[in-house]
Amino acid sequence: MIIDCLGGYNNSVAKEKMKSDTVIVGLGNILMADEGIGCVIAGHLLSQQEKYPGIEFVDAGTGGMNLLHIISGRKKAIIIDCAVMGTEPGTIKRFTPEQTKSIKQLSHYSLHEADVLQIIEMSRKLGQCPEQIIIFGIEPYRIESGRGLNKKLSAGLSEYIKTIEKELSV
Repeated sequence: MIIDCLGGYNNSVAKEKMKSDTVIVGLGNILMADEGIGCVIAGHLLSQQEKYPGIEFVDAGTGGMNLLHIISGRKKAIIIDCAVMGTEPGTIKRFTPEQTKSIKQLSHYSLHEADVLQIIEMSRKLGQCPEQIIIFGIEPYRIESGRGLNKKLSAGLSEYIKTIEKELSV
């Protein structure tokens, strides 16, 4: 099942009953080149959904605070996003929230802007945090206006998907 944050749910009771224990969340802006990598990967996984029974896929785009509701009450959340880590473009790294810290500077000009780690912390304070959260960060080559991933990131899609599939079997 995929839920596009633009469409959302109309009935919060139905939403709670439909939630899977595990959610894979793709974050990013597909209009900003490699920044959309999380959404692209979530789309690829969705296209093979029959391989992943009981897992919910969410293209959260630039949904900002909506991430709080997406991960609420789950057992496991896997978040995929572009991450500037100072590594070679295309590098994928696995983190837990405790293994990293954010240096993101928020402009506070958009309701879609958010810091993933702050949202996770808020989820903990509300008692709605998943038991396990895994973050996969992928080093971008370029973040600028334009559609489509850099060739290096496009070439790495099968590796990224295999890495995430391994996480699902844990």
